[in-house]
Amino acid sequence: MSHHRLVFDRVSYRYPDGTLALDGLSFELHHGDSVGLVGANGSGKSTLLSHLNGLLLPSQGSVSVGDLPVGPGTLAQVRQHVGLVFQDPDDQLFMPTALEDVAFGPRNQGMTQAQAEAAAMEALRSVGAEALAARPPQHLSLGQRSAVAIAAVLAGCPDFLALDEPAARLDPRARRRLITLLHGFKHSKLVASHDLDLVLELCPRVLVLKEGRLLADGDSRRLLSDPDLMQAAGLELPLSVSPRGMGAGPVI
Repeated sequence: MSHHRLVFDRVSYRYPDGTLALDGLSFELHHGDSVGLVGANGSGKSTLLSHLNGLLLPSQGSVSVGDLPVGPGTLAQVRQHVGLVFQDPDDQLFMPTALEDVAFGPRNQGMTQAQAEAAAMEALRSVGAEALAARPPQHLSLGQRSAVAIAAVLAGCPDFLALDEPAARLDPRARRRLITLLHGFKHSKLVASHDLDLVLELCPRVLVLKEGRLLADGDSRRLLSDPDLMQAAGLELPLSVSPRGMGAGPVI
């Protein structure tokens, strides 16, 4: 069974207070895709990401990963194939050391302690954080915690990697390291971000949301350079393509 296809089919979601957060969304992701997800605050980005591995389930429509419909009976399987990195790494890191945090997922997948620690060290190496293995997460910088949170997801060997505002609150150097890191990953990626220049660097394709609806889906540089579309979505042009950014040098 192939799990390298993720499908949203007319997905709507309404919160218990009656707020319609997603309204009939349909799109597909395939193996090797790197897709940005952009929209103003309240457009539905985080709600959409929470549907990828069943943290939320559709009020209408369906989500599937390969041949698996995302639902109460498939969550354990789906979460082996879709890894979600939260905006705040402190929402993911809760063990006494970084190594234990990263090994937590593999242990829950049935690995022995030794196997889980080996997988965790490999994941930490992949994000350049092996030296942090014995450190308590609360003693790490925000950029270091973000790297460990990504390693914790990678240790489970997902097919799809979803990231919610991965560069939020990072300083310019940590942001550049993150972009370099994500460039090297072969996973299919869905990156939700207000940092449109980061999206342009990482994602050839972009989904533009407005009030829970899909406003546009296509080539990132074409769509994010369209002033009318950006205005309709409640966004500004990326600095690298806006008149005020021209000639300002590379964005780091």
